[in-house]
Amino acid sequence: MGKGVRITVISSVFAVMVGGAGYGAYNIVSALNGNGGSGGSASVKTGPPSSDEVKETSAKFFAAWEKGQAVQAATYTNNDTAAEPLLTSYGNAAHITGVKITPDTANGATVPYTVRATVSYGGRSKPLTYRSELTVVRGKTTGRALVDWRPSVVHPQLQKGDTLFTGEAANPPIEAVDRNGAVLTKEKYPSLGPVLDTLRERYGDKAGGTPGIELAIKHASPDAGDTSLLTLTKGRAGKLQTTISASAQAAAETAVKKFAQSSVVAVKPSTGEVLAVANNRKDQFNAAFQGEVAPGSTMKIITAAMLIDNGVTSMNGPAPCPPDAVWQGQTFKNLKGMQPNEKATLANSFLRSCNTAFIKLIDEKPLSDSSLTTEAQDRFGLGQDNWKTGIVSFDGKVPAVSGPDRAANAIGQGQVQMSPLNMASVTATAITGTFRQPYLVSPGLDDRQLATAKGLPASTAAQLKQMMRLTATQGTAAQAMAGLSGDFGAKTGSAEVDGQAVSNSWFTGFRGDLAAAAMTEEGGHGGTAAGPIVAAVLRTGS
Repeated sequence: MGKGVRITVISSVFAVMVGGAGYGAYNIVSALNGNGGSGGSASVKTGPPSSDEVKETSAKFFAAWEKGQAVQAATYTNNDTAAEPLLTSYGNAAHITGVKITPDTANGATVPYTVRATVSYGGRSKPLTYRSELTVVRGKTTGRALVDWRPSVVHPQLQKGDTLFTGEAANPPIEAVDRNGAVLTKEKYPSLGPVLDTLRERYGDKAGGTPGIELAIKHASPDAGDTSLLTLTKGRAGKLQTTISASAQAAAETAVKKFAQSSVVAVKPSTGEVLAVANNRKDQFNAAFQGEVAPGSTMKIITAAMLIDNGVTSMNGPAPCPPDAVWQGQTFKNLKGMQPNEKATLANSFLRSCNTAFIKLIDEKPLSDSSLTTEAQDRFGLGQDNWKTGIVSFDGKVPAVSGPDRAANAIGQGQVQMSPLNMASVTATAITGTFRQPYLVSPGLDDRQLATAKGLPASTAAQLKQMMRLTATQGTAAQAMAGLSGDFGAKTGSAEVDGQAVSNSWFTGFRGDLAAAAMTEEGGHGGTAAGPIVAAVLRTGS
């Protein structure tokens, strides 16, 4: 939870930045390439482009693009240096010809359009059709109406630094299947698209297939696999077994669609196998595996383990919950409306997510600035940059710090960073006592060495599991987990990030041999957005 605490959160940029110039970002252009004004004292137009200017500029740009006149088309943009090579490669490296662009009715300065063309290579041709849009802006220096350049003008899936090409695929296609042999496709499981692309890049040559001929996007990021747009000649797909459960994946896909900027991961605690990974994000970033943000009060699972393992308190031991707590000059408070309880046990403060209780206890001997870091690394396998899941993933970050951030870290803010994958693993470790590094494909496929950690004492794990059960039935997670049967537990979290009006919503829980964690950017309280996502996945019982 931790909603009442406002601390500066140091985190990496969560989203993948979409390439392209913003309004006026590249408007200083030379008269030599056609983008300059006439010089002299002629007045420069200002204000938004008129509807006639939008129509005229987009028409000229489309006409030059259709004719394959890349240099000319680029002069109608506000960044001809970036536009020209991509427009040139459209006809050359990508072998796209016969371009016909049909604009729709403009929405202000934005013009949607349909591109119809032909891709030809090695004696084979196929039609290509897709939709995109552009926006016309006013050049601040020239005053001209110009296309606001971004790679998505050429194709909606292109990002900064990406290129189009047609030829033999870099890797053979794969037929990815779930743990029971069900085929996993982008069409059926849309958020798996980037994951499947990466799996193809990493394991296509190990799955026994042969490459085909295709139009594809070669992404600038070295961690992203090529994205196939059109297949001219089919290769032979090799079968790749994954740990995914089709039923859990389907539930995860449906659940994240209800909340924008949401991500969820489910794992099997007894093995570490990843059962589901889903994201609802416009940028296609796999935040479920790669997100680096403060986890809010879900971090109290690790902090509680630290307190128990170091003999500071126990589940039924004292953990007073005062209205506020001061740590090295910084005052911390609880969620508005939380009643103080000076006689609270750790279990009670955990299920209510009392920030001040945890902050008061981190001053006890033998705890130090590095105790939380040691607990995270040695017991939960976090923060050592050695997870090998089969695709790119983040291992979590719990730095040893002093000052107010030591207290903030204990309640999942400050400098702590996690992904939903990390927190699903934390729950799996907490309820079993054993750290099993999550993975998406068998390490035997490429002889990967999975990360290890010593895990938790049996007594600590038993106490954490019981406190999570209480939280799911009597505490902050009760509403989200209502209606579940069997053995289940949970922990809520809210992380307040500077610059955001609403906190990020976090939730992690378990049911039987299934653990899941979700995060929704600006989703509010942990049980409001992330909670229903996790509960939906846990209901599958996979």
